Amino acid sequence: MTDNPFGQVLVALVTPFRADGEVDWDDVERLIDDVVTNGADGIVVSGTTGETSTLTDPEKIRLVEVAKAVAGDRAKVIQGGGSNETAHAMDLYKHAEDAGADGVMIVTPYYNKPTQSGILTHFRMIADATDLPVILYDIPGRSGIPIQFETILRAAKHPNILAVKDAKGDFAEVSRVLNQTDLLYFSGDDANVLPHLAIGASGLIGVTANVAPRPYRTIIDAVNAGDLHTAQEQHKALEPLVRATMTHVPGTVATKYILHGLGRIGSPRVRLPLVGPEDTEAALIEDELALVTGVDGLDLSRFRPDRNAAAGGALPKVHGTTR
Repeated sequence: MTDNPFGQVLVALVTPFRADGEVDWDDVERLIDDVVTNGADGIVVSGTTGETSTLTDPEKIRLVEVAKAVAGDRAKVIQGGGSNETAHAMDLYKHAEDAGADGVMIVTPYYNKPTQSGILTHFRMIADATDLPVILYDIPGRSGIPIQFETILRAAKHPNILAVKDAKGDFAEVSRVLNQTDLLYFSGDDANVLPHLAIGASGLIGVTANVAPRPYRTIIDAVNAGDLHTAQEQHKALEPLVRATMTHVPGTVATKYILHGLGRIGSPRVRLPLVGPEDTEAALIEDELALVTGVDGLDLSRFRPDRNAAAGGALPKVHGTTR
């Protein structure tokens, strides 16, 4: 198995915004310090959960710089996102390396729907453009296409491609890849973290970990120690929180709603076309949270949701671009 340069408890960090949709850099610093202090040893900035599609490249690079300054030696910083334009992704990751990123995560090219040959070429050219270790991000529900098994095997031969974030849910394929390559596997589905770990995954890249990183640290440490009972207890305790975060609205939206209700970020604002939860959606999130008990380090007695603050979405002053 490849040595792990990424960490095991990786938080797919939300990007806190002010009510006007601009990045709240003070909240970014506080949130990073919070999750690292509570057990995260990796931070993925400007990924799907970080609203990469509506961030500008300068914002993405500054997120790396801020995360490095806050995390220091306590956690690795991974530049997420990427682009469906190969040249743009190559440029972005070069700048991320210059900014101090410890690794990059490359999403499958979305919208274009390239062939598997095109996907492989995209990955290889980006991996050639940086000396940083690479995580491939397999999420066909968002990109429209999977990374097929044979493509993963071929990509694994590149010296910089060391890992896959799996949001496909094909456990049989995970086992095949682990058997036939030295790739590290990261669970990209919050509900399946423990099952992924049980068949050999190296860690997780989680959304719910923004709210509660400590139980994921507990799960990882328990699995590493062969203590399945402790891992199962936290897995079960997390189930309604994962449902609250990942089921009713996009994970970014629910996570910001919960973090704001806990007083951990100043605004639950997201950027359009994302919008905050409608009343019926917010009620479902709150009903799920009412079922949460026994989650290590999480006190929901202080949860004070603000549906008005979360309503709608923001248009930033400078828009992001895919080119």
